[in-house]
Amino acid sequence: MVVESTVPTRTLLRWSEALSAIARTGLGFTQSLYEKERFEEILKVAADMRVVADRDHDDRGDDRGSKTVEDDVEDDVEDAEGLVLEWMSQVGSGVAGYVTPKVAVGAAVGNENGDLLLIQRADSGVWLYPTGWCDVGYSAAEVVVKEVEEETGIVVEPVRLIAVLDGLRLGFTRVPLYSLVFHCRVIGGELSAHPLECSDVGWFSPDSLPSPLVGLERWGDHVFAALRGEYRDVLYDQVRQPMWRSPD
Repeated sequence: MVVESTVPTRTLLRWSEALSAIARTGLGFTQSLYEKERFEEILKVAADMRVVADRDHDDRGDDRGSKTVEDDVEDDVEDAEGLVLEWMSQVGSGVAGYVTPKVAVGAAVGNENGDLLLIQRADSGVWLYPTGWCDVGYSAAEVVVKEVEEETGIVVEPVRLIAVLDGLRLGFTRVPLYSLVFHCRVIGGELSAHPLECSDVGWFSPDSLPSPLVGLERWGDHVFAALRGEYRDVLYDQVRQPMWRSPD
């Protein structure tokens, strides 16, 4: 009896990004021609996996029209080759070539009613608390203040760090990142969605949250506890056992 299993898209993406990072880091440190060839082969495998993950993601709700299996295979090969070239162009030398997750910040902002400030991302349509990449020259707390005001018009001050989350594992993003989530207090400003980054913005109680809201099952309880004034230890992703093969 043949047992078929389907690998979740999120898991396939994680495998692809991990293999790509290992290969690019290896290329950045090795001087061996033999090792470089092996790492380039790993990049090709990672690219194939990433293309399949992207196709699975895009195919949700899509009947593929008149495209055949042969069309899909041909497109996949072309996409994978382009991805390998893109990754190769990012290879640095030595420490500069060590591939690590990007760093982002998130803001859990509450009002006097205990409602949570949420934005609807213009690029994906999903809802999440205000987030942004960490900029060079700013501390993480400074980036939080800047991002919240830019995206929502609300001026805040950070209270404390409440969570460190793996965005790729939780489905926040398709780019490997660590998100530093700060509880923030409102000190001014007026609610106004950024015209390019946000489709909508608003205050939401736990009973009136919008959909789709990314990762609520992971951070929701912790964030609303912070808004209620409860002190909890910093939330972080638990260590999987075993770390590599356990599900996300």
